[in-house]
Amino acid sequence: MKAPALTAGIALHGGNQVRLVMKPAPINTGIVFIRTDITDRDNRIEVRPDTVTKVRQCTTIGNAAGVQVATIEHLMAALSAVGVDNLFIEIDGAELPALDGSSEPFLKLIEQVGILSQASPRRYIKVLKSIEVNLGEAYARIDPAPRLHLDVTIDFAEQVIGRQRIEIEPDVKSFRQRLASARTFARAHEVVALREAGFSKGGSYDNAIVVDGDKVLNPGGLRYSDEFVRHKALDLLGDMYVAGPLLGRVTSVRAGHALNHQLLLALFADKDAWCFVNLSTNRDELPIFEPVSVLEEAV
Repeated sequence: MKAPALTAGIALHGGNQVRLVMKPAPINTGIVFIRTDITDRDNRIEVRPDTVTKVRQCTTIGNAAGVQVATIEHLMAALSAVGVDNLFIEIDGAELPALDGSSEPFLKLIEQVGILSQASPRRYIKVLKSIEVNLGEAYARIDPAPRLHLDVTIDFAEQVIGRQRIEIEPDVKSFRQRLASARTFARAHEVVALREAGFSKGGSYDNAIVVDGDKVLNPGGLRYSDEFVRHKALDLLGDMYVAGPLLGRVTSVRAGHALNHQLLLALFADKDAWCFVNLSTNRDELPIFEPVSVLEEAV
C-alpha cells in the first residue's frame, strides 16, 4: 500500500469530528481498530463477537482496558462486501464518522485505493445447523447454506416505512447496487430521547433519514422507496461480519443490532452448529468473494 486510505467526518452519536485511516495488515491479522488518541493504555481492539460491548443504536467494540469504538457496522458492511479480512483501522475518536449515513463513502474509498489479494486460503465460518434467537415479535435465524444469503423484514407503524422485505446474496456487485447507499434512519419523536440518552448528537439530514409520522423530512427524500429495509440489511451484513465471512442464510424479522449480536453468540455457543473451512484462492472455487485483503493504492 503506497498511501493510506483516509476519511474524516462527524460522528453520528458523539457529534465530534473524527479522522479514520485504513492501512494494510499481514495475513491472519484480522480487522483491528487502533485508537490513536489513546496513549496511556492498550489502544488496539480486535473485531470479534466477544469484543462487542454495546448494541444500543449501533455496534460498539472494546478491549480489556476499557477502550471502545462505536458505530462500526457501516464500514464492516463495506469490508464484508469487498472481502477485506486483514486491516488496521486507525481512528482518533470513540466513534466512526457517519459520512452520509450509509456505507457508500467507505466502499468508494476502498475501491479507489484498490484491494490486494493475499497468498493464503480464506477462512470461512460454515453454518452446520439452524440457530434462532427471539425477542418478543422480533427474531433472527441462521441456517446452513452454500453462500451468504440475507432475508430481512422490517415492520413499522409509520405508513412511509410499513412492512418491507429484501433478499440478497451480498457480493460486491449486489452490495454496490442495492445496499451501499441506503442510509440510517430515525423517527422524529425518538430524536429528542436519543439525544437525552447521549445518542444522535451529530445526526442531521446530511447523514440520516428522519421520518415524522408518514412524512420523510429530508429535503431530498428517499434514495429508494424501500431504503429503510435496505439499510437494515446493510446493518445486518456489518454485524455478521464481526465474526468474519459466513456461509449461511440469515433471516431477520424486526431485528436490530442487539438481536444480530445475540444470533452470533448463540451460533458460537453451540460447537455443533458451525465449523471453520479454508477455501482455495482459485476464484472458480469460491462461493462468495475472492480472498483478499489489504488495501493498496491504485496505480
